[in-house]
Formats: sequence, structure tokens, C-alpha cells
Amino acid sequence: MKFARMVFVAAGVWGIVILTPLYFLFDAIGRFYSSPINYPQGYYGFLAITMAWQFAFLVIGSDPARYRLMMIPSIIEKFGYVLTMAVLYIQRRIGVTDALVNTPDLLLGVLFTIAFAKTSAFAGRQSLARKEPESKP
Repeated sequence: MKFARMVFVAAGVWGIVILTPLYFLFDAIGRFYSSPINYPQGYYGFLAITMAWQFAFLVIGSDPARYRLMMIPSIIEKFGYVLTMAVLYIQRRIGVTDALVNTPDLLLGVLFTIAFAKTSAFAGRQSLARKEPESKP
């Protein structure tokens, strides 16, 4: 469980540190790429959803056994993004540099999978049983 705690807390902190500056780089990113960003709602919406996941990682890291099932959508989040970028690269819609930027997400997806496998489902049920008050008949 220590491994899962460390992986998910590190992922949450890493994501918050990496994503926060993007809120202030909208115009710079639009100038850097050949076409400007025409849909700010898509850009900021992506950031908001991605930022919410960083906080979900922190919650999972607070009690990996209790939130073990939330590791499954976390794994899908990481591998889904990596797969999307791989398809865009294969279609030649993004360059190799843009595809390689997703390497940390691939690594985190693998670590999330290992954390899920190492975190016992039984421990999660025990964690919930300890936290719920006993009901009296």
C-alpha cells in the first residue's frame, strides 16, 4: 500500500505542478503552433478536467485500499490519453516531439496498474469496515 500511496500522491503533485502554468499560457501556445487555438472552451475545459483528476489521484493516495476501484478509471485516463496521442502520431497529425511529451503519462499508467495489482481488494473492504460505525439492531 505504501507503493500505491507514493505513486498516486506523486502523480497528483506532478500533475498540478505541470498543469497550473498552462492556465497562463493560452496565447503563447496558440502562437507556438501553426494554427491558433480557436476554441478556448475546449482548451480550458481540458485543463479543468485534467486538474480534477490530479486531485482524484491525491484522494486515492490518501487511502489506496479504500479507493482501489478508482484506480481503474485512473489507469484508463492515463492509457486513454497515451493511446489517443499514439493514434494522432500514426495519422501524422502530431510530430514525434508532441508524441514523446506523453512519456510521463505512459509511465504513470504502468505504475497505476502495478499499484492496483499490489493493493489488495480485501484490504479495501477492511479499510471501509473500520471507518463505518457499527449499526445497532
